[in-house]
Amino acid sequence: MFKITPTNKEFSKEIIHKINNKTKPLGSLGTLEIIAKKLCLIQNTLTPKLNKPTMLVFAGDHGIVKNQPVSSCPQEVTHQMVLNFLEGGAGINVFCKQHGFDLSVIDAGVNFEFESNKKLINAKIAYGTKDYSLAPAMTKEQCEKAIKIAGEIVVEKYVNGSNIISFGEMGIGNTSSASLLMSAVTKQSIESCIGVGAGLTEEGLSKKIDILTKVQQLHGVSENPLENLQNFGGFEVAMMTGAMLKAAELKMTLIIDGFIATSSLLIAQVINKNIIDYCLFSHQSNEQGHIKMLKFLNVSPILHLGLRLGEGTGAVIAYPIIQSAEIFINQMASFESSGVVNPVQ
Repeated sequence: MFKITPTNKEFSKEIIHKINNKTKPLGSLGTLEIIAKKLCLIQNTLTPKLNKPTMLVFAGDHGIVKNQPVSSCPQEVTHQMVLNFLEGGAGINVFCKQHGFDLSVIDAGVNFEFESNKKLINAKIAYGTKDYSLAPAMTKEQCEKAIKIAGEIVVEKYVNGSNIISFGEMGIGNTSSASLLMSAVTKQSIESCIGVGAGLTEEGLSKKIDILTKVQQLHGVSENPLENLQNFGGFEVAMMTGAMLKAAELKMTLIIDGFIATSSLLIAQVINKNIIDYCLFSHQSNEQGHIKMLKFLNVSPILHLGLRLGEGTGAVIAYPIIQSAEIFINQMASFESSGVVNPVQ
């Protein structure tokens, strides 16, 4: 489906040599050195450049929210927040503006009819998914269409010069979808994957666990990642999966956000393991499932800020640190160029 080539690990020695010969003690820039190495590997160069950072926010509704108490918010909040995005008033808007991101909002499947707006990409698959406590969330054709359309959006951004991209989401009920997908991929119990989402009470959390346990029993768990996506996913979650796979195929740098975005990545990395070579993990959220997801993937997040807003905010907030990694490897003097004695030699 996607041809993602692994990065050239043999190039690592040259990258490490360049990093170690900067005018600093060995390893003293910590995580920045790890990020710089990854940027070099992704771009296959000792002088990586970050061009036109892009944020794609996919929005979609989940049918289960209309019938089951899995969220503390009513479904209407999804379209209300999309309107907030379009007005520039959400967290993702202000952080994208602060850090120079091109922000696109995509209607993947919101249960609302939006007026034409140049700030909104209409990619609506349907007016929300089906209630997966009764039937699969989407058909195979809908899932494939969502993945394909998202890939086309990424290609457009790439052609316009972007080489670093991040993914956000808006969809009331999507922590339930993420929990089910996480359980399917990691083989952990559904209970251990479920969190409070936007703010469930203890009683609400107990009900959520009971409902999603029954959902998983209804559909079972497939070894085919696309079948799990069809059964449990949201259109926004499926589109993020497609967008991530296409971005990695194009050798872009992917900044992965929190719990929902990482659930899309879990599906993507089953489809093609090489995608991880192109990912930077922006932060560790306060959702218990996200901590376990990162451990399952054996990756380390850049930030620990207690975030759980979603929308892709963590990815954008981490960007200045990624920029710092690019700047030091390109602009910091080496021992040779500066005339400073290398204490290791």
